[in-house]
Amino acid sequence: MVMALGVLLFSFIVTGVSIVPFIDLLYSLRFQRKNEKSKDAFGSKTPIFDKLHKNKTGTPIGGGLLLMVVVSVMFALIFPVLRLLGVPITVVYPLQGELNVLFFTFISFGLLGLYDDTKKFFGFEKTGFFGLRMSQKLLIQCILALIISLQLVFGLGITMLNLPFVGVIQLGWLMVPFSMFVIIAFTNAMNITDGLDGLAGSVLLVCLFGLWILSASIVDTPIALFLALWIGSLIAFLYFNIFPARLMMGDVGSLSFGATLAVVGLLLGKVIALVVIGGIFILEISSSLAQLLSKRFLKRKLFPVAPFHIWLQYIGWPEPKIVQRAFLTGLVLTLFGLWIDLM
Repeated sequence: MVMALGVLLFSFIVTGVSIVPFIDLLYSLRFQRKNEKSKDAFGSKTPIFDKLHKNKTGTPIGGGLLLMVVVSVMFALIFPVLRLLGVPITVVYPLQGELNVLFFTFISFGLLGLYDDTKKFFGFEKTGFFGLRMSQKLLIQCILALIISLQLVFGLGITMLNLPFVGVIQLGWLMVPFSMFVIIAFTNAMNITDGLDGLAGSVLLVCLFGLWILSASIVDTPIALFLALWIGSLIAFLYFNIFPARLMMGDVGSLSFGATLAVVGLLLGKVIALVVIGGIFILEISSSLAQLLSKRFLKRKLFPVAPFHIWLQYIGWPEPKIVQRAFLTGLVLTLFGLWIDLM
């Protein structure tokens, strides 16, 4: 634990030192949120959303890329050093397979988000979805989730689901579609939640602390180290992401972090705890899904606007109030999820 805390603080320092030059770089590349009326805009085509978020015009987007690079590079440098120093490395699964799954998820979904961000900000809008079409993005997510799920099931042998108060359920090959569903759901839930300054990052932070505790309970060194680096880097990012944000996460961060959060939960065998701990993300994607289904099948909106955090803004809640209460709710859900899992 002492080593992990030191790694967390080191990650915080490295990210904190790097983030201001990175923001300057984003400004120079014009990788910024555009005004919805400009010719290279990527507005939501939702007047309520655009009205509520017009003050975010010009804010650099792409902070997730810095976090992804810092965490990956620092892990690649620190982990071999720990092994050379004789620090005990304990793993639940074959080490190389576990690392392959973890970083393939972290990087591949991040690259998908980076591609989508790039198409948004440089005005390549011919695909019709301010970047990739929704169907195109979902198809690529399904392909990546399938590759990851096959690695989890057939490479690492994860075929069981541990249900609190019930016991272990053997899913066999059905774990592949189940894992795909979990990964895709959390990927898009994180993407949807990343709409207010500090919202997705602060909720993710408490989720990661919860999973960090669970990783310590099963003594998995690589996952614990990875989470420590991720948490430290995320804290530094949040310093610049809280209201009013100087830097936003972007799809490169939200897609990568959502998918990786799900995979860490699957690796730890704590899917139910993950659902409870990530309850805010579940609420956000459920509200958007309900709105989408209502418009499609009932031909009317269920809410004036979705997801849930935008609805709270619409009824008059200030943005910092929404984020702070989401953080506190996420903290309570994390404690509840840990209590259920550790009973």
